[in-house]
Amino acid sequence: MKARAFSYFRAATIDQALDAHARAGDDARFIAGGQSLVPALSLRLQAPRLLIDITHIDALRGVRREGSHLRIGALTRHCEMLSEPLIAEFAPLLAAAAPFVAHPAIRNRGTLGGSVALADPASEFPAMTLALDAEIEIAGASGHRRVKADDFFLDLFETALLPGELVTAIHVPLFKADQRFAFDELARRRGDYALVGCGMLATCAGDRIDDIRISFFSVGNTPTRVKGAETALIGASLDAVRIAAAQAALEGDLAPPESDEVPSAMRLHLARVLLGRLLGRLDEGA
Repeated sequence: MKARAFSYFRAATIDQALDAHARAGDDARFIAGGQSLVPALSLRLQAPRLLIDITHIDALRGVRREGSHLRIGALTRHCEMLSEPLIAEFAPLLAAAAPFVAHPAIRNRGTLGGSVALADPASEFPAMTLALDAEIEIAGASGHRRVKADDFFLDLFETALLPGELVTAIHVPLFKADQRFAFDELARRRGDYALVGCGMLATCAGDRIDDIRISFFSVGNTPTRVKGAETALIGASLDAVRIAAAQAALEGDLAPPESDEVPSAMRLHLARVLLGRLLGRLDEGA
């Protein structure tokens, strides 16, 4: 199939983009990397009257330190997550997840802001914003606001974005010397959507875990923090008994959907296996 006919507008500023969307109403879409939107247009799953190109807005670019956070512009491409020194130093969990995102051709075009705004529950970066306790910076008609990742992902492809709003940046707390991270996913082939994926960030005092955030993807309608497993780990050392307790807690944290391809019980089993592996890596990094 081919996309329905549409008008095209190239915005030079955030205000221009927001104004164009306001004038078009619900019949407009922002486009940057287009790795999800273009296929949807071709299949006519979406058929907006107006496409607003935001790729030339300088305010959406760049990675820089701002106080205790790293500000990553929404137009930062997936491939830049691999090559940007500031991300490697201050948000290494994002750098660890980046090689697992699809294939090089997609990573060269796809953007962080687009991935977070789409909120695909099988995508790596939305889940990592949860693990990192990131904040999503949003621009809209009423001005700019920031929303915690914990409050941003509401349901399947549904976020805290209001109609006409635009993700402008992701703010990530700077990685600290007493923190450790781990990431991995299980997929049939490298580059496929994961059957189960997980990333975690832990604050440690020697062998003891003082705080930990664990986020799974491909296990439900949204990226999912496993708070029961987190609670089982906080205040203790990572031994076999504690890891087993965290794995057991997943049954109360996760409710993977049933499907003919991957039954819920199988996905839950894979989540337990993956959690054990990653906690083992945290322990090795002590």
